[in-house]
Amino acid sequence: MIRFLLDGEIIEIKDVDPTRTVLQYLREDLCRKGSKEGCAEGDCGACTVVVAELDRDAENVNFKAINSCIQFLPTLDGKELITVESLSDGDELHPVQSAMVTNHGSQCGFCTPGFVMSLYALYETNKNPDRQSIDDALSGNLCRCTGYRPIIAAATDMYSAARPAGIDRIAGLKKIQRENSLRVEHKGRKFFAPTDADELAAILADNPEATLLAGGTDVGLWVTKQHRELGTVVYMGCAADISDVKVGDTHIDIGGAATLTDVIPVIVKHYPGLDELFRRFASPPIRNAGTLGGNIANGSPIGDSMAALMVVDTSLLLRCGAVEREISLNDFYHDYMINDLQPGEFVSRILIPLPSDGARVSSQKWSKRFDQDISAICTAYRLVLDAGTVASFRMACGGLAATVRRATKTELAVTGKPWTSATIESACASLAEDFAPISDMRASADIRGVVVQNLLRRFFAETMSDKLETVYTYGRQR
Repeated sequence: MIRFLLDGEIIEIKDVDPTRTVLQYLREDLCRKGSKEGCAEGDCGACTVVVAELDRDAENVNFKAINSCIQFLPTLDGKELITVESLSDGDELHPVQSAMVTNHGSQCGFCTPGFVMSLYALYETNKNPDRQSIDDALSGNLCRCTGYRPIIAAATDMYSAARPAGIDRIAGLKKIQRENSLRVEHKGRKFFAPTDADELAAILADNPEATLLAGGTDVGLWVTKQHRELGTVVYMGCAADISDVKVGDTHIDIGGAATLTDVIPVIVKHYPGLDELFRRFASPPIRNAGTLGGNIANGSPIGDSMAALMVVDTSLLLRCGAVEREISLNDFYHDYMINDLQPGEFVSRILIPLPSDGARVSSQKWSKRFDQDISAICTAYRLVLDAGTVASFRMACGGLAATVRRATKTELAVTGKPWTSATIESACASLAEDFAPISDMRASADIRGVVVQNLLRRFFAETMSDKLETVYTYGRQR
């Protein structure tokens, strides 16, 4: 039986299709029409709702905006669902809703509930957001008529009203926590939500052909866009021992079920050159549900994380039953959407080496939009210089081949050479030997070939501008 909170009530659902989405349940079963279906793939934000759940110590509540159009209903078990209808109290609007009205943030109104819920998540998690935080919070919501200025104004104005009286969410959530793992069956289709990695491994050993569900940001589309019927689904999100992020003496150690929201700040803290890439990585509702392990295992050739992880020599711990094996991410992909995972095996942990002194790590994303867009090309670099000579150079690219992979010939063309524009031009010529890109809806092959060279030139220019800035600064100090 699935149990979750909605407007203070415990909702219990016994017989439901395991892949029924939260949005379908809201609109069709409860007739809550505030949440809209715009795209059914987590791109537009019209379906945004907020999920509240206990933290690891059960002492605080985390609020996360998610896309209800691709979130399966059983994943709400043990959590609180908050919709746009939940915010107002009779005729009294929540401060977020009131600020949207006051600042004329709604026109046709279709996208408005999604914006309200993204702002509500910000309201509950950041008491004094700056403009960048507001823009980031809204990056998963698209408006087709009003424009964003009045919505951003509402984001700054929503804190001016008195805060509504709080409710004891912790007590309510504690009441619905389960001792055993969730199992749902409907017309022969099954859903398992194991609570630890051992149980996960055992279930997958018994059901090696099951669909492994992490955040649902890819698997959800199999159902909503491709109309697949999934027989057995095994959900990783309740396995606490692989949902953590740890920093050791040599590595960042990330559980295979850890969300991108939890993972990204830790990676960026140690690799600040990846900040822009990860700020542009999908949107907050996608990052709140999606996992780094899922992004890696899915293995899209335009996945944004893999290039950066490859150049820093990330490795994966893969588990099948009680057996674990380690593999370099550079060796993980074999062909388009084909990786080294065997039936019944899953990504248990992701091991990212801590940065070494003198190494510069950076990544670039080229897409049609800045926010909430899939890459046409994504590049990553790791550079170590020794007195102006390249001691080590790694480059990886997504969007140029059937998998994300290293530019090995380009790396050889640079290593041991002086870090100069002449070396870079030689490296640009080598990129044509590394990759033979194709044309698709995001970019033509010719444009991809030109852009990847220009991105490498841009990386070189950034390293040289840093050097000039250092000289200028020292000159002023003298």
